[in-house]
Amino acid sequence: MPPRKPASPQAETPSSPVSVTGDATGGVTVIGIDPGSQCTGWGVVREVSGVLTLVDCGAIRPKGDDFAARLGHLFRELHALVGRYAPDEAAIENVHAARNVATALKLGQARGVAVAACAAHGVVVADYQPTEIKKALVGTGGADKEQVSFMVARVLGAKGGWGLDTGDALAAAVCHLNARRLSRLARLG
Repeated sequence: MPPRKPASPQAETPSSPVSVTGDATGGVTVIGIDPGSQCTGWGVVREVSGVLTLVDCGAIRPKGDDFAARLGHLFRELHALVGRYAPDEAAIENVHAARNVATALKLGQARGVAVAACAAHGVVVADYQPTEIKKALVGTGGADKEQVSFMVARVLGAKGGWGLDTGDALAAAVCHLNARRLSRLARLG
């Protein structure tokens, strides 16, 4: 396997390709996505023998006032990311209770775009509630985004410094990998 490019937590656009699917290590690669129509965080995490490694992460920030155009931009970027990193699975945060119905609908549409981008590549999507992700990383479902981002950096042995939406996306990936590990252990025990 070719060497990986170092993670670039400040990346706003996809970086160079990484091929990790189907290698002999028995590892798994997960893309975590924190959907939003203004900013969608994404993070790719690789697990091999119980060790989690940050592959890459960033945020997609569609510009303009046209909502349909922003969703189109979001789809193209996520589709390219899923194609580039070829994750085995995806973990996408569910829509949380929004302050108003219009906001919830927009978040739901952005989430649908993320699911469609993964499905277009045949990637299985796991859904997680925001409180479930926070509890898995911090121990409480009421943790704030800064606490979640701090714990993600600790778990991944990374410096952090990424945006809060990117931290949430990485948290979704880590939560999913932990859930997979626990499920495997339950089947063995």
